[in-house]
Amino acid sequence: MRVAALRGSDPDHIDILHEGAKLRVALRRRPTARRLTLRVSSATGEVVMTLPACTSLAVARTFAASHGGWIAMRLAKVPGRVAFESGAELPLRGVNHRIVHRSERSGVTQVADDGGVPVLSVACEAPHVPRRVRDFLEREARRDLAHAVTIYTEKLGQGPKRMTIRDTRSRWGSCTARGELNFSWRLILAPPLVLDYLVAHEMAHLREMNHSSQFWALLGSLCPHVEDAERWLKRNGASLHRYG
Repeated sequence: MRVAALRGSDPDHIDILHEGAKLRVALRRRPTARRLTLRVSSATGEVVMTLPACTSLAVARTFAASHGGWIAMRLAKVPGRVAFESGAELPLRGVNHRIVHRSERSGVTQVADDGGVPVLSVACEAPHVPRRVRDFLEREARRDLAHAVTIYTEKLGQGPKRMTIRDTRSRWGSCTARGELNFSWRLILAPPLVLDYLVAHEMAHLREMNHSSQFWALLGSLCPHVEDAERWLKRNGASLHRYG
C-alpha cells in the first residue's frame, strides 16, 4: 500500500534551486531500481532522476538538491538549441546552411546567396517556417536513406521489409526481428558517410542480429568507412539533437 501511495502521489518533476537558478528534474520511479540516480541528457539537456519503489519524495528532493552543482555543470556542456527560424544556421549533409525566409512562393529550395553561402530558402508565411524546414529535412532524409538501402540491398542480397523515419533520441537506427528498419531523420544533418554507415550497420543486422565478430566482419565488408563514421558520431552525434 505504501509503494502504491508513493507512486500515485509522484509529480512528473521537481524543481530545485542552485545558486539562484531553478533546475527542473524529471522523476521516473522504477520498481527494479536499487538506488537514486541522476542523468543529464547530452542531447536534450533533460535532467532525469530514477527512484526506487520505496524511496520517499522528500529523500529524492534532498538528493537532487545535494547534486545541484553537478547538474548545473552537466547542463552547461549541453549545446544551445537552434530553432528553425530565419537567420538560423543548420548543417545539411554536414554543410552549414542559413535559413532565409521569403514570402512570395511556397516551398523550400537549396540555393546560395550573393556571397556563395549555402542557403535554405523557405517560402511561406512566417509562422510556418519551422514546420516547412522540418518537413524538408525529413523528405531529404527519406530520399537519402532509401537510396542507401537500395545500394546495400544489392550488396547484401536481401533487403528490409519496411523502413520508417522517426525522431529517436536513444539511437540513430535500429533493425527489428521482423526485418524492419528505423532511422532518425536527423542523420540528414550529418556528413553523408555517417548516414551511409548507419544504413549499412542496420542492414547487416538483417543477417546477423547481434554485435558478434561475424557481424562486424560482415559490416566491414559492406562499408569501407566504419571507423570514420563511428568516430564522427562519438564526437558530434549529440549535437544533432540541438536543431529544431
